[in-house]
Amino acid sequence: MQEIFDKIQAGRKPFWQVVRDTDVEERQVTAEASFEKMHATWRAMVESVDTYRADRRSVSGLVGGDAQRMWDYAAQQETLCGPYLQEVIATALCVAESNACMHRIVAAPTAGACGVLPAVLLPCARHFSLSREQLVQAMLVPLYRRGAVDEEAIVRALYVAAGIGAVVGYRASISGASGGCQAEVGTAAAMAAGALVDLRVGGPEEIGHAAAMALKNLMGLVCDPVAGLVEVPCVKRNVIGAVNAVSAADMALAGIESRVPVDQVIDCMGAVGRRLP
Repeated sequence: MQEIFDKIQAGRKPFWQVVRDTDVEERQVTAEASFEKMHATWRAMVESVDTYRADRRSVSGLVGGDAQRMWDYAAQQETLCGPYLQEVIATALCVAESNACMHRIVAAPTAGACGVLPAVLLPCARHFSLSREQLVQAMLVPLYRRGAVDEEAIVRALYVAAGIGAVVGYRASISGASGGCQAEVGTAAAMAAGALVDLRVGGPEEIGHAAAMALKNLMGLVCDPVAGLVEVPCVKRNVIGAVNAVSAADMALAGIESRVPVDQVIDCMGAVGRRLP
């Protein structure tokens, strides 16, 4: 992560552009082709939610229908966490259930953690065109007070998330089987926290602090799924990862810093993962 920060300072580029330029260099593609690939990734995330059906069940019968239960609950009464977090929870369940039911998802960074990133980003994209009055009514003003969130901004945020995920994958692990669920849902939460900070026009230091806090919050989380399937407790852990990402992003944007630098947090997570059975 420090290398990314150094490149930002040296080239006076935003975080997302450093990651995109690295993608262009490594894959030998144009900047336009890189951006279009990220657009396609975003469209797939949207599709995984738009095509959700509450009547679908996984082959084991353990997973399915919970996202609809969350939406129904929110429609019937005021939720404890408010409209934005309620939608984050429902979306995380929705995408993770789609994965368990073998439908199209984006591994971000893995299939088991696929619900975290879209869960924090999709609610933004759903509401960016609302008027200020509608936003006030929906209690979403804090998320949008620095400007409307459009699809281009979402794609740039995805680059930030991808950069964080790439660093974790290189220095530690993103595999639950080898590094524990901390390596999957923990990494996804770090990616999502950084993406949210970018959407709120936070700087690279805030992105780093948000990623570090999100990863620390899930440090040591083991991978021990029922019957070896990526269903229980995996689906609901996507919810925890997403809500964790929102809280870490808000703390970073408030000026709260991680006392441990993000690179040290990543290295520590890798060390913990290697010690887990």
